[in-house]
Amino acid sequence: MYPFDYPYDTDYILTKWRRLRRELSQQPHLLQRRIALLSGSTIGQLKNILEVFLLSHGILPTFHEGTYARYYEEGTFEADALRSFAPDIVYVHTTVQNVQNLPSPNDTPQQAEEKLAAECTRWRQLWDSLLSLGCTIIQNNFEMPSVRLMGSHEASDPRGHVRFVRRLNEYLAQYSCENNSFFVHDIEYLAAELGLDRWFSPASWYAYRYAVDLPAGVSLCGSLACIIKSLCGKNKKALVCDLDNTLWGGVIGDDGAEQILIGDETPQARAFTALQEYLRSLSQMGILLNVCSKNEPQLARAGFARPESILTEQDFVHFKASWQPKHEGIAQIAQELNLLPDSLVFLDDNPAEREIVRRQLPQVAVPELTQPEHFLRLLARSGFFEATVLSDDDLSRTQMYQQNAQRAQAQAAFESYDAYLKSLHMQCTLSPFLPQYFDRIAQLINKTNQFNPTAHRCTVTDVRQWSTDRAHLTLCARLCDRFGDNGLVSALVGARQGSSLHLLLWVMSCRVFKRELEPVMLTHLLHQCRLYGIDMITATYHPTAKNGYVRLLYDSLGFHLTQENDDGTRHYCLYPSSTAPPSCSVMHVTTEQ
Repeated sequence: MYPFDYPYDTDYILTKWRRLRRELSQQPHLLQRRIALLSGSTIGQLKNILEVFLLSHGILPTFHEGTYARYYEEGTFEADALRSFAPDIVYVHTTVQNVQNLPSPNDTPQQAEEKLAAECTRWRQLWDSLLSLGCTIIQNNFEMPSVRLMGSHEASDPRGHVRFVRRLNEYLAQYSCENNSFFVHDIEYLAAELGLDRWFSPASWYAYRYAVDLPAGVSLCGSLACIIKSLCGKNKKALVCDLDNTLWGGVIGDDGAEQILIGDETPQARAFTALQEYLRSLSQMGILLNVCSKNEPQLARAGFARPESILTEQDFVHFKASWQPKHEGIAQIAQELNLLPDSLVFLDDNPAEREIVRRQLPQVAVPELTQPEHFLRLLARSGFFEATVLSDDDLSRTQMYQQNAQRAQAQAAFESYDAYLKSLHMQCTLSPFLPQYFDRIAQLINKTNQFNPTAHRCTVTDVRQWSTDRAHLTLCARLCDRFGDNGLVSALVGARQGSSLHLLLWVMSCRVFKRELEPVMLTHLLHQCRLYGIDMITATYHPTAKNGYVRLLYDSLGFHLTQENDDGTRHYCLYPSSTAPPSCSVMHVTTEQ
């Protein structure tokens, strides 16, 4: 097994991290991120383990490591070093050992309340200061104390440290809800998952000031890396599921639909039902469910007609039941979803099928399923779908992709692609970056890999600043048609430099590729440039492992290639005054201010 698959190979990672770092650093097109580490305890080896986890996700970190136990001073009063480093992310590695103002047994309830208020104020000062850096902040919440003075009474007494920590965690969660660039790393859950005795070693704390024992630190770094890769747009986007002994017990072709194990009658049936409930919840979060099974199509569908089945056929975007090799079906699903294979997770109970897919499609994640009762926990803890933002677009994504499948079917009825596009009755709404779209714009920029000529990433703070800064020009697009609303699907930012405009980024959802939205946005951009006296637009294409789709984007829109570097980077310019706006007759365009 790959050492970074859950459950992690802790011993191998701790002993072989140098080799892993050396090998993983050779990957092409690593995404670079600057990460500042502020810690209330010894961080030492944790930094090395975090680095290899990030490299396993295709992220190359450059670290700034704060001074031991001076997280508060460096973050609140001495932020010049952080500003000079210009981090993309600040991670505050603190634990319950760094909680101050804990109440005493002889405090009154009022005094305990005042101590909690003082502690919350202290942390808020730190967080407010860090957010002023204009980057993303990740802060640990606090695990439960390893020792309870009053036993179970700690959970209810106002002077109990357990109750104090839980209320402090709630304050932290509320702060995160109020600040879009602030994220909670839930070590309270991690410590409970591992057990406090494995999480905290008194010997390691007293000898080395490790607040998290090193073996538990592997889980901590794996969890933290999942948050960072989610923020960097490297989450998985779709599941492809086998059926027999994966989503239900038994082989439907042999046993028949009435005999498969699903529902509440047996322990195994309950395990499959629990997995289906989890998958349906993932679908509601925007994860695309698909089927790839070696089965007769009619029989395969019959399993979801069982009244005990949580999932129905309508929960899946693509349903492939045939006798073709599964890796071929998975590749077809990726193509039809307009996703790269590395966006997919494949679930199959059969070790031979898993190995074939790993060999034929090494980019696809294939968790090692064992007993059915462990399927759900393994998938949930693998971090494939770590959520840092849950937008309205996420909640309706499955429906949007199902509508895309309907569009694909409709296209077959037309002799020309232009006639098909006109039949969609598309309506496009263009606007600058508006407050109601900030979260979705940041999410789109950070998740988009294929239509992203510069591979640019950002925070919600960046989006907000671009929207109000006169030195930047912003444009975003919503698109709907007769099949439904695609939501906000494209965003563009240009930096004004005198009478020229440089396109910092342009991203577009793969849901609307080849829908003629590019010329519509360029036409509006040209109009804005003429309005603001901009006489030259420059743009750059930086090649990555995933954005080959837009290598010739600017060529197709009439830009002039001015330079091409040995690494494939291409530089362009366009002159608004002498450029005729591209024609587009397949959609109706309106603007919003």
